[in-house]
Amino acid sequence: MSMSDPLADMIARIRNGQKARKAQVAVPAAKLHTAVLGVLKDEGYIRGFADKEIRKGVRETIVDLRYHEGQPAIREIERVSSPGRRVYSGIKTLARPHGGLGVAIVSTPQGVMSDSAARTKNVGGEVICRVY
Repeated sequence: MSMSDPLADMIARIRNGQKARKAQVAVPAAKLHTAVLGVLKDEGYIRGFADKEIRKGVRETIVDLRYHEGQPAIREIERVSSPGRRVYSGIKTLARPHGGLGVAIVSTPQGVMSDSAARTKNVGGEVICRVY
């Protein structure tokens, strides 16, 4: 069965895993997933992630979720841009989620990065998701 938005599926698996207090969740492996998970790790929302081959030619990524004093590190994660409605933002109009306390993950011509890194490099792009 094909999926129309695999990134939204990954975000939903992380959100559901945090609500169920899981230590790890498994998501299908993809380059974009790895890039988004790298930003989440750099920003301190997850402990880490690792690829695992479940059978020949099929890989999945195991995401180690992070908790602080029993509460999930990710309070809110939502997809902004979708296959049917792409949301692009220039550097001047790039929003600061939750007044700068959250992070927007942006896909730019220089790679996937957080909104603060995009401002530093002075580049805009497609807003993938917001995390708080």
